[in-house]
Amino acid sequence: MKASKPNRRTFIKESVSTAAGIALFSGLPQQTIAAHTPEPQAAFTILKPAETSRIRFSAIGLNHGHIYGQVEAVIRGGGQLVSFYAREADLVAAFTKRFPQAKLAQSEKEILEDKSIQLVVSAAIPDERAPLGIRVMNNGKDYMVDKPGITTLDQLAEVRQVQKKTGRIYSIMYSERLENKATVKAGELVKEGAIGRVIQTIGLGPHRINLKSRPEWFFDRKRFGGIICDIGSHQFDQFLFFTGSTQAEVVSSQVGNVHYPQYPAFEDFGDVMLRGNKGAGYIRVDWFTPDGLNTWGDGRLTILGTDGYMEIRKNVDIAGREGGNHLFMVDKKTTQYIDCSQVNLSYGKQLVDDIVNRTQTAMSQEHCFLATELALKAQKQAQMINI
Repeated sequence: MKASKPNRRTFIKESVSTAAGIALFSGLPQQTIAAHTPEPQAAFTILKPAETSRIRFSAIGLNHGHIYGQVEAVIRGGGQLVSFYAREADLVAAFTKRFPQAKLAQSEKEILEDKSIQLVVSAAIPDERAPLGIRVMNNGKDYMVDKPGITTLDQLAEVRQVQKKTGRIYSIMYSERLENKATVKAGELVKEGAIGRVIQTIGLGPHRINLKSRPEWFFDRKRFGGIICDIGSHQFDQFLFFTGSTQAEVVSSQVGNVHYPQYPAFEDFGDVMLRGNKGAGYIRVDWFTPDGLNTWGDGRLTILGTDGYMEIRKNVDIAGREGGNHLFMVDKKTTQYIDCSQVNLSYGKQLVDDIVNRTQTAMSQEHCFLATELALKAQKQAQMINI
């Protein structure tokens, strides 16, 4: 059965934080995208800023298209985008076109020393993200970064030390949970006890590689941290969130470069088995989404409970329903499809609340760091497969 095309306007509105949605913005350079690009779209939704801005924020580092979703989330939450800085002229031009209200700073230092700025958001090259976050926190500002927000255990140790010393927020935007309506709805249902106690999650993160659009750093694991650290960070976040685990260990992990020998420092496959104090987990990530699929990846999350289970099809229902954000739930009484189109995405507002009130409602700092720690440990101890 041939899947029907997703409704593009709905996709833009509901998936603005994903690189697939970002790629629809006219004029965005190919090299900024580190996920997959559907055919270009002429128009995009103009997001109106809040009537009264509650914080002022800036962007530094635009190397991944997720920066657009990060900025959109903060604007929705009541943030005013004041300025931005990037070294690359093409990235500057695209960002200016999308956010003409933002001033181009002459240097990173100009933003860091601007005492009116409360938050810096970044989607720099992955191995540069943690060092930037440390500079941001040491300059008295909060930080929200694209995943992977940290690429080595040494970086994590330093980030934890500086965060504790400064008391600033270091938030990693795990957008597959925080900016996906079906996943947000699943979280609400789990909290209500709809499927009993969660005992396992299975997170699948397939991606389309789009070789010709990738920058050089994309193929160097030292720059992106490895496939488990990079793509898998989403799944570690969801495992902790849905099982409620506050402690966990990596039971086993493996990675491989099974199809791209021309890029010897690249990884195209990885999987992990986890054991937490409140549940188990399995993760698989890869770069093998075929061109025949009409989106960048058939991302899935299965949540197994004692009284039922849910499956989230994040980007596509291959059975034929249009768009993304598909949630299926089976309990003791029925099997149902749940419409998530009206679910509110609250991460941006909660993050702004946390900045203003010095709280941790969007994501606890402990959760943020633990999800990253597990990803980094799984990456470090992964056995290399050759198949």
